[in-house]
Amino acid sequence: MHFNESRVIDSGFPLEVMPQSTLPSATRLAAEIRAKAVSPVDVARVHLDRIAQLNPKLNAFVDWQPEVVLAQAHHAEKAIMRGDEVGPLHGVPLSIKSSIDVAGHRCESGSRLRAGNIASQDAPLVSRLRAAGAVILGVTNAPEMLMAWETDNLLYGRTNNPWDLTRTAGGSSGGESAAIAAGLSAGGVGSDGGGSIREPAHFCGICGLKPTPGRIPSTGHFPKSGGPFALLGVVGPMARTVEDVRVLFEVMAGPDDGDPCSAPVALREIADRELRAVTIGVFEDDERTPVTQETREAVRRAASLLREVKFEVDAFRPEGLEDARQLWWKFFGTAGGMILGPMLHGHESELSPMLREFSSWTAAEPPHSGESLLATWLARDDVRERVLLQMRKYPILICPTAAIPAFCHGEREWQVEGKTVKYLDAWSYCEWFNLLGFPAVVVPMGRSEDGLPIGVQIVGRPWEEELVLAIAAALEKECGPWQQPRIASE
Repeated sequence: MHFNESRVIDSGFPLEVMPQSTLPSATRLAAEIRAKAVSPVDVARVHLDRIAQLNPKLNAFVDWQPEVVLAQAHHAEKAIMRGDEVGPLHGVPLSIKSSIDVAGHRCESGSRLRAGNIASQDAPLVSRLRAAGAVILGVTNAPEMLMAWETDNLLYGRTNNPWDLTRTAGGSSGGESAAIAAGLSAGGVGSDGGGSIREPAHFCGICGLKPTPGRIPSTGHFPKSGGPFALLGVVGPMARTVEDVRVLFEVMAGPDDGDPCSAPVALREIADRELRAVTIGVFEDDERTPVTQETREAVRRAASLLREVKFEVDAFRPEGLEDARQLWWKFFGTAGGMILGPMLHGHESELSPMLREFSSWTAAEPPHSGESLLATWLARDDVRERVLLQMRKYPILICPTAAIPAFCHGEREWQVEGKTVKYLDAWSYCEWFNLLGFPAVVVPMGRSEDGLPIGVQIVGRPWEEELVLAIAAALEKECGPWQQPRIASE
C-alpha cells in the first residue's frame, strides 16, 4: 500500500523539476516522509533514476542494486503506514564509500587486489544508519587503497566532478562527493586520513566532517585503522548541508570495540550562550603553501559573515603547523608505505598508476626503525600539546581547505601567487588536523573564476564536533542556500 496514491504516486516526487533552486536536503526528505507527503519508494526510484541518468557521466557509484534499494524503501513505507516510531533518517537514500563494509556490496577500496570482494556484514556505522531508517543505495568509487587526492583506478576508472567533468571530484572520497553534489544520493559516508573527506567536499561544493579519531567507529573500513593509521584515519559524514552532516554524525557516533581510538563520548547540545562566548581564530595561509586569491576571499568572507552576527573573530594562526605537516608524512607516507608494502609486493603490474606513484614517494626515503617511529610518535604528541594550549584562547579556527579548487584530471602542480605548488603540498591545510586528531568540517563559501566551488575549513579541539558543527551552521545560515551544479538539473 502506498500513501495517498492520487497525490503521491501519480505525481511522483520529481526532484529534477522541483521549484526550489537546490536539491532537497536529507533532513527535509525525512520530514516529508514522516509527514506522509511523499513515499519512500518514490524517493528511492527518483534517486535510482538519477544514478541511471548521471552516473555514466560522473562514474560515482560502482555497485548499486535497484531491487535491493526498492526492497528497503518498501519496508520503510510499510513502517510509516503502520504508524511505527521511526528514526531521523527514515527512508532517506544514502551512499557509502567502497572502502567501508556494506553487506552484499563490493568493498574493494579501488584495487584489483580486492576485486570481487563482497562484504558479509555491515560496518557498525552502516548498521547505525539502517537503524535510523536510512535506505542504503550502494557504494561509491575511490582511488586504489585510498592513496590519492583524486579518484581513479584500474577497476572502474576515474570519477568526474559534477561542476566540470574535465576535473576531478577529489579523493579519496571522490565518488561520495560527486554522488552527493549531483543528487544521486542525499548524503553519505567517506573516510579521511589526509583530507579525503574535506578536499572532495571542497572540490564538489558540499559539506563534510572529519571527526576526532574514535568518535565514529572505523570498524569495517579497509585498509584498517590501526597503529599509527588509527591516529590519522577516520570515517565521517558528507552531505549538502551542515544540518544533514550533524544528523548523520549523531546517528553514527558512539564507541565500538573494533576501533582502537574508540571512547564513550556522549553527544551534547551547544547552548547559544556557550556558542557566542567562543573566540574564533582565522588565517588565510601558512606562509609556506600559497592559496588562490578566491580561496583567500572565501576565508575573508567567512570571517566577515561571522563578525556581522556578533562572533568575535581575530587573525590567528597556531605555531607548529609546519611540524605537524612533516610529522603527518612520517605516519601517512613512511609508515603507510610500510603497512601497504607487504600487500602490494609481487603485484606491482596490477597496481594503478597513482598507487605506483605513491609507492615511489614512500620508497624514496628509508623505512622507520623502532627508534624513528617512537621519535615521530613523541614529536606528534609534543606538537599536539603546543597547538592545544594555543587553542585555549581560540577553540575554533577557520582556514582554507586546500591551496586550489578542483584540478584537471592528471595535473600534478600549479602556479599560485608566482610559486609552484606541488601535488603533496596542496592539501597540507587538511593534513595538519589529521596528525593532530582535531575535528574539522568544510562548508562551501565561494566560487573560483572558473565557477568551481571553494570551501572553508572550520576546526575545533578533540571531541568537540558539536561546537564545530554549531559554528558551521551559523556560517551556513549567513552565506545562503546551497547551490547545485548544473549537471544536477539535467
